This record gives sequence, C-alpha cells and structure tokens, in this order.
Amino acid sequence: MMTDQTIDPPVAKARSPLSEAWEMFRHNHSAMVGLGLLVLIVLAAIFGPLLYPTDPFDMVWAPFSPPGEEGFLLGTDYLGRDLLSQILYGARVTLIIGLSAAIVTVVIGVTVGALAGFYGGIVEEALMRFTEFFQVLPTLLFSMVIVALFGASLPMITFAIGIVSWTAVARITRSEFQRVRELEYVMASRASGASNSKLMFEVILPNALPPIIVQSALMVGSAILFEAGLSFLGLTDPNVVSWGQIIGSNRQYILESSFTVTIPGLAIFITVLAISLVGDGLNDALNPKLRKR
Repeated sequence: MMTDQTIDPPVAKARSPLSEAWEMFRHNHSAMVGLGLLVLIVLAAIFGPLLYPTDPFDMVWAPFSPPGEEGFLLGTDYLGRDLLSQILYGARVTLIIGLSAAIVTVVIGVTVGALAGFYGGIVEEALMRFTEFFQVLPTLLFSMVIVALFGASLPMITFAIGIVSWTAVARITRSEFQRVRELEYVMASRASGASNSKLMFEVILPNALPPIIVQSALMVGSAILFEAGLSFLGLTDPNVVSWGQIIGSNRQYILESSFTVTIPGLAIFITVLAISLVGDGLNDALNPKLRKR
C-alpha cells in the first residue's frame, strides 16, 4: 500500500543586505544606464591613451580644424592639438581629481561628523560652529584664494576642492551617529567595555555608512564640476590636461570655434550625469525603507 508522505516546503535562504541592495539597484533602469556610462568612461580613461597614443600637447594640424577634418575625429584646438587625444588623456586626470577630492571631503566630513555625533555636548557645539563657518564661506571664492596663494598644482586643486566641500558629509555623519548611538547593540557594546574609538569606527560607522556612501558618490561629480570652474577661470596646471583645462584654455575662442569648449563640456556633463544616476540608485538601494516596498 502507498502511504501519504508530507513534503516540507523549501526553506527560503536568507539574503544578505548587500545582495538585496544589488537586486534593487539593478532593477533601477536609470541607475544601470548611469553605471554603464560610467564604466565606459573609466575604460576610455584607462585604455584610450593606449589605443590612441597621440601626445595631447603635440601641435598636429592647423588650429580650429572642425571635427572630422583631415582624420581628426573631434578636430583641433587653438594651438592645433588633437582634441580627441586631449579628451582621452584628460579623462584620467579629471576622474582622479574627482575621486581624490571626494576622499579628502569624506575623511574630513566623517571625522568631524563622527566626533560631533558621538560625543555631543560641548564637542558637538564647537564642531558644528566650525562646520557652519565653512558652510557660509563662498566655496568657489575660497578655493580660488587657496589655489592662487599656494599654486595651481593638482594636489593643491584637489585639496582646495575637498576643504570647501566637506560640510554636507559632516552633517549627514553627525545625524547618523546620533541615531545609531542610541540603539541597543551599541549600548550592549558599551556595557561590555568597548572603547570609544571601537564604538565609533567598528560598531557605529559601519551601520551609518549607506547615506555617507551616497553623498560620497555625488561628491565625485561635484568635484569634477568644481575643477572645471577653477580651470575656466585660469586656475589650473597648464602642464596637465584635464577636461576643465581644455575648456579654460579655449574659453576666449568660444564664439569662433565653439566645439573646442562644447566637446569637453559634453564629456563633463555626461560623466556628472552618470555619477548622479548611480548616486540616486545607491540611495534607493541602500535605504532599507525603500528596499521593503
């Protein structure tokens, strides 16, 4: 005789928060478009100069040759230098400046925000007044002063951008630390004798990272725009090619040969747009309230 057998339903495997975040991110079509664009830009920055090894400082043809003339896909600038070569080589410098300035911003902002949010009281009051001082400064003017005083080298430009842009990260970090420090697992770690530094950087910070990561991603785009603004005003290293430097060196010919400014401007626009789309996707993916929809 056949006996009835009960079959237990399959037990669903628990998914990690990271896999859930990636699942939500990849279903965000605009974020995936932004990620695809960003990957192409990074690949062009890495491999473009190898595949198209023309020196961006070489005067290869007549100045202001329009795109497509004599085999120059993007034309030439006011000195007859190949614009395509400048765009490919400049992509490296522009992305490095954006990433480096974002790192400076995050280091300063997280340090100030973490100390203010963790300790509170007079420490928070002093650090928040310090933050407000930098917040009310005209950022472009302040960075111009720094670059003009200490030189327009890439490290100084990166530092100038980072030193005026950290306040938003500091405020986000402070609010997250204030929220997380009162949770039960933090209180349990404190009761078990964990030091303040361990509580800050090993217990609280990992759980406060999602909004900081989103803000950091957006800071890369802001830094690229900032560098372009400084370069447009002539505050850039003339010995290094960046997209902003291309715009700055050709700015006085914008009406005669607009393509010399439009092409690097479009490169900046597409890159910043891609970073913004990825940042919005990260915001949705790393927000637990949106993940549960």
